[in-house]
Amino acid sequence: MKTFLCLLTVLSACVTLVSMQMVGGTSDLKAPDETVMQVTASVRPAVEERLGKRFDIFQPVAYKSQVVAGRNFFVKVHVGNDEYIHLRIYQNIQQQIQLSNVQTGHNRESNIEYF
Repeated sequence: MKTFLCLLTVLSACVTLVSMQMVGGTSDLKAPDETVMQVTASVRPAVEERLGKRFDIFQPVAYKSQVVAGRNFFVKVHVGNDEYIHLRIYQNIQQQIQLSNVQTGHNRESNIEYF
């Protein structure tokens, strides 16, 4: 009986996730919430190291997410003047966060696409 209830709970959670966002596809564009702000701030040192420079401004302005074995965040970040970068940040099921990729050369109007 415990196994059945556990399976039912997991199935219910999966149905909830699928109804919120299609697994594998990216979400619609959203304004950053507290989670995205924290996730983005946590990878800032890795971004600055990868790009070889420090940013005075590092402000998430929009994002999309993707449910995988965890979650990908595709975040547009304002880094000063008219410069924007796009980040792909992976958060695994254990809530560990890692920077997956960085794209430079974006502007305010750049669409956030999978990369």
